Amino acid sequence: MTWAEVLIPHIKALHLGFLALWIAGLFALPRMLARHDDDLVRGEYAVIRRATHYGYIWAITPAAVLAIASGGLLIFLREIFTVWLFAKLVLVAGLVAVHAWVGHTIVAVAESEGEHEPPGAMVPALITFGLVLAILTVVLAKPELEELSMPSWLMAPLGRHLPFDVPSR
Repeated sequence: MTWAEVLIPHIKALHLGFLALWIAGLFALPRMLARHDDDLVRGEYAVIRRATHYGYIWAITPAAVLAIASGGLLIFLREIFTVWLFAKLVLVAGLVAVHAWVGHTIVAVAESEGEHEPPGAMVPALITFGLVLAILTVVLAKPELEELSMPSWLMAPLGRHLPFDVPSR
């Protein structure tokens, strides 16, 4: 057994832990944002505002980065380069987009007190739930997607040059 094979279960456990924290944050932060209300006492508003900001910066974003990094490491350690994996990566990109949207909303609420109304908690939660469900389906079912008809320009090299110079080694 090689050193990489020994590390794989540990990296996978870290990946799942970071992923769980990231997903939990994507569910919790929109609910916290929905509590940003003008009717709150100034002190309560500051507490909720600080909690969403620090939760996003110091917990959820590092968990997202570490989940993606550990997942990328697992791809190369296990040498999994299949079509279902690329479908999963597209869905993970959707989670990244939700993450960025939540971060943008946190900044918009902070910079424009009372002017920016955060979205309700249901829309980001449903989007996140749908993406997580799709990711779990793809990862656990590992469907045979090789039969999908792909455009010919994706299946064969076109012989075109890159729009920039490639350094020679």
